[in-house]
Amino acid sequence: MASHRKPRPAGTRGAGLRTPVLATAALTSVAVLSQTADAAPPADGKPSLEEVEKKVDDLYRQAESATEKYNAAKEQTGKQRNHIDSLREEVARRTARLNKAREELGSFAAAQYRTGAGTPDTATFLLADSPQDYFDESQLMNRLTSRQKSAVDDYVTEQAATMKKRQEAAKSLQTLSESQNELQTAKATVQKKLASARTLLSQLTAEEKARLAAIERQKQEEAARKAAELAKQQAAEAQAQAQQDSGSSSGGSSASGGSSTSSGTYATKAEKAISFARAQIGKPYVWGATGPGSYDCSGLTQAAWKAAGVTLPRTTYDQVDVGTTVSLADAKPGDLIFFYDDISHVGIYIGNGMMIHAPKPGAYVREESIYYAGESIIHSVVRPA
Repeated sequence: MASHRKPRPAGTRGAGLRTPVLATAALTSVAVLSQTADAAPPADGKPSLEEVEKKVDDLYRQAESATEKYNAAKEQTGKQRNHIDSLREEVARRTARLNKAREELGSFAAAQYRTGAGTPDTATFLLADSPQDYFDESQLMNRLTSRQKSAVDDYVTEQAATMKKRQEAAKSLQTLSESQNELQTAKATVQKKLASARTLLSQLTAEEKARLAAIERQKQEEAARKAAELAKQQAAEAQAQAQQDSGSSSGGSSASGGSSTSSGTYATKAEKAISFARAQIGKPYVWGATGPGSYDCSGLTQAAWKAAGVTLPRTTYDQVDVGTTVSLADAKPGDLIFFYDDISHVGIYIGNGMMIHAPKPGAYVREESIYYAGESIIHSVVRPA
């Protein structure tokens, strides 16, 4: 995996990352969804086809963004659960030490009770058989008192530390519970809005559906045109590079050979990742899924590159920081293409302006142009290995 990253290109593709704010951010997305889906209808009570299309697209788009926030929150929840397990183990160890200190303290008290021992005084001196006996008894009691004091100190210290750990564990458990409840609420709300959008689509007339299909075809044709232009540009650049390599000196050829070996290694890994992704085509997009029966966008890219021996983080927010950022013109098969300013979608580039991705809720893993929603939404391209 590359250890250095190239600077991100300026403009839309160079937009900075937005840090996911886990459950709170997911709820914020839900609030936006509510505002979008519950907007007041037009005067005639029936939204136009364009308004329906925009509403549905916005719902799907925001739902996918919420999915990545949910994934990030789920990762954090797992870390919280591990932390709680560690705290419980620590509390158990401290409780054992506390019990041991209590037993030691009790043994001293029992010994004093059985012997009637106390601090040596004048009466003890007068009752002693000899001055030497008195001093021996006095020294013994002094040692006993010192050990008692140490046992008490140990008990108090362990008691305070154990109580602190128990309180920390209880607080972490409460935070975990609240986080899980918020995530479930966010997920249910988004799914409800998506169901409403699908119902709205199902109520369109045949004529409206035909118009909607025509709009979609226009989008696909434009995406295909841009993909063809990119493929042509990349082919021209590859040809120019090949001519440059063939005209290099012998020393240059040697250096080029090393680069070719490195490129070949990446190409081999990329081929495995693409082969895995292609085998998943037709499987459904499912919220938070990582396979093998279904995927969300980052779950698919993570699984594909894992098949090539490369470990990627779980979410788009983290995957975009792994590897080397390259320009769109320099994209190679296997590279990850990230979309939108909030980096909420990702696909695997397969060449010729095309990619394999898990598009959105209700859709299936498929091959599609990287310009499926316009060039402006492309955020960046990252070479992960």
